[in-house]
Amino acid sequence: MPAARFTLLTASLVCALIILDTNIVAVSLPSIARDLSGSFADIEWVVSAYLLAFAACLLPAGSLADRFGRQRMLLIGLAVFGLASLACGAAPSLLFLDLARAAKGVGAAMLLTSALAAIGHRFHEPQERMRAWAFWGACMGATITFAPLLGGVIASTLGWRWIFYINLPLVAVLALMVLRSIEESRDSDAARLDPMGSLTFAGSLGCLIWAMIDANQVGWTSVDTLGRLLISAFLLGLFIMVERSQERPMIDLQLLRSGRFIGALLGMFAYAACAQVMMTLLPLYLQNGLQLSALAAGAGMLPFALAMLLTPRWGMRLAGRWSAAQVFALGLVLVGVGNLLCAWAVGVGGYVAFALASLVLGAGAGLLNGDTQKNIMACVPRERTGMASGLSTTTRFGAIVLAIGLFGGVLAISGEQLLRQAMQAVAPDQMGKVGAMATRVAAGDVQAAMALVDPALRETIAPLAQQAFMGGFQAMLLCAGSAALMFAVLVGTLLSRPLPTLALHTAR
Repeated sequence: MPAARFTLLTASLVCALIILDTNIVAVSLPSIARDLSGSFADIEWVVSAYLLAFAACLLPAGSLADRFGRQRMLLIGLAVFGLASLACGAAPSLLFLDLARAAKGVGAAMLLTSALAAIGHRFHEPQERMRAWAFWGACMGATITFAPLLGGVIASTLGWRWIFYINLPLVAVLALMVLRSIEESRDSDAARLDPMGSLTFAGSLGCLIWAMIDANQVGWTSVDTLGRLLISAFLLGLFIMVERSQERPMIDLQLLRSGRFIGALLGMFAYAACAQVMMTLLPLYLQNGLQLSALAAGAGMLPFALAMLLTPRWGMRLAGRWSAAQVFALGLVLVGVGNLLCAWAVGVGGYVAFALASLVLGAGAGLLNGDTQKNIMACVPRERTGMASGLSTTTRFGAIVLAIGLFGGVLAISGEQLLRQAMQAVAPDQMGKVGAMATRVAAGDVQAAMALVDPALRETIAPLAQQAFMGGFQAMLLCAGSAALMFAVLVGTLLSRPLPTLALHTAR
């Protein structure tokens, strides 16, 4: 039997690869937009295609791993992830890149669910399991901390395509480690596959994201947007009907009768949508707003990432004296205040104000990072923890995708309105080009935006476009901060309710 530490190291590194890929891409988005002539909606899809496929496939991937073996699914997942990384690096167009990113998300879902199941299968005793998850959490925290910096180094020296090519040797090494360290394991009582549930859930989430991202171009009240929203709602209703008819559903909807469980899920949603998503969005400000290089932008994210890495220790001490509702509410308040301070920093300008504000935001994110999963697990009986874990992870990444669509919409709409107002005064004859200009500026391709206007006006319009982007980004941060503060009240109230009877009984 492989050594337990080797199993833990391998499974943790597999998960770290997923976290690395999720966070390393953010600093290369402006470079991708410039190289492949992309708009802001295009670079939103580079992130969203991966996260959408990832979130939609987590629950079915967990069932596949339980039924057909964790080692087998790890090897298949590594193969899919590696081939998709190769395709991403060689992408000749944005559409090809988006499709390859979606395939990569499918591979990532296979890897995460199988790796977590392998750890759970290998470590049984409470103390050794606690130490195992602590090591796993440290690996994730370290990866989150240094991923933006590594992305900046690679994008600045080798080019953005190597952000994806770097995965190939990592996948090869991890495949060898999996073969040597992960013993094959299955769950004989695993629920059967639920293809209808998986398809309706993925379709509902996909149509919702499609509507939100494209609404900035076709209009929020357009037939296309409203039609996609209606299809999303219809598929969600169909998903609920499918799950209610199952003997062993992919998601046990009875859990949603517990106010505390809903509060814990909403807490996960709020953390991911208002804090974790900023690992993707803030580098856009550092590059497009402060005009930092990809390398400098990666380094500029260190205050946020280091605060997120170090704060959980403070959270562990607070948990001994405060209730879960109080700790959670404090974390969301810090996230809300941190976003509002970042909005203030954008107005002030310069990096120092941003760094100080991002420390507060990172502290709130770190306080919530471990607490979210713990509170969800505390609300369910032990025999349902696997399903609840899958639901919480789906909620986390689904929230990030939704936040990118929603906050990206605020940034795009506010930036375009500000640019339109400024252009009205200095170049009224160029008003028809404002929409195309705004989306290029938001994507980080100011040169392409200026190519759309009269050469004689470029010197005048360039700083106006820059100011419009800053104003749009400030509006986005104000929305994120306000949302986090509202969630703090709602989640704190729901988590103050007593545990469900069944969860209390099984927790003893």
